[in-house]
Amino acid sequence: MSIDLPSPARPLKIGTRGSPLAVAQAHETRGRLAAAFDLPEDAFEIVVIKTTGDRVLDRPLKEIGGKGLFTREIEEALLSGEIDLAVHSMKDMPVAQPAGLALDTYLPREDMRDAFVSHAHAALADLPAGTVVGTSSLRRRAQLLWRRPELRVVEFRGNVQTRLKKLEAGVAAATFLAMAGLNRLGMAHVSRGPIAPEDMLPAVAQGALGIERRADDGRAAAMLEAIHDVETAKRLAAERAFLARLDGSCETPIAGLAELDGGTLRLRGEILRPDGSECLSDEASAPVEDGAALGEEMGAKLLGQAGPGFFDWRTA
Repeated sequence: MSIDLPSPARPLKIGTRGSPLAVAQAHETRGRLAAAFDLPEDAFEIVVIKTTGDRVLDRPLKEIGGKGLFTREIEEALLSGEIDLAVHSMKDMPVAQPAGLALDTYLPREDMRDAFVSHAHAALADLPAGTVVGTSSLRRRAQLLWRRPELRVVEFRGNVQTRLKKLEAGVAAATFLAMAGLNRLGMAHVSRGPIAPEDMLPAVAQGALGIERRADDGRAAAMLEAIHDVETAKRLAAERAFLARLDGSCETPIAGLAELDGGTLRLRGEILRPDGSECLSDEASAPVEDGAALGEEMGAKLLGQAGPGFFDWRTA
């Protein structure tokens, strides 16, 4: 198939949020496409789109609409033709796709672990009772309180740089960031170290980037095929099927991680009450090709174990 390749005169437009991390992720996508087709970088134009999730920082996400607030305006720009591609952190992406859009290209997954960040303490285990920890993630809040109920958790929204400034200002003594984001920003030194998944299971699809396009855009589909990472796709098929079965959103403390060992996929999943008072978890393995079915089965199993009222807080 012959592809009508972009050029500096007719660039392919890549949409992204405006945070330094989001822009770095768009640059990574541009670099991979340029290398795959031997094109100059100015054959691609990066278009920054300010989302509601980026503008409203003084309230928790659950109060202003959940994770769709980081994607809605970008997807509208994609549907209108203002941009040709959209680069997303997959952990921010709702499971359901808007009509007319396709999200089936993933870049190689970065480190999926959470990072412990603190000026005063070397590790999570070192935090004394009563220490204030900042996070905007319901998952991290619930996991922390499940393991360390004697700690205090405060709201800590904003991009990486904003959260680090809050830490410097003493709003909290410690926080968590994604190792993937720190690595992509060249800021791995900020972390005191990654947290093992056994101690804090990461968010579904953490560390993975997805590239969205219009479903009928054959040129974009053909170009993206050249940079698609199959291993990441297999892992995310299981993790996002698990999330979908649980009807997961930013308002639901859910964690999940799929790992490959040859032809076998190992999936770990976890759901929690947001106050950390209860945690349900499971682990199972299956052939890689059955990953999505395994994810759906695990989600159904944990839903069955959750007693009446487990999710009542979602509508409170």
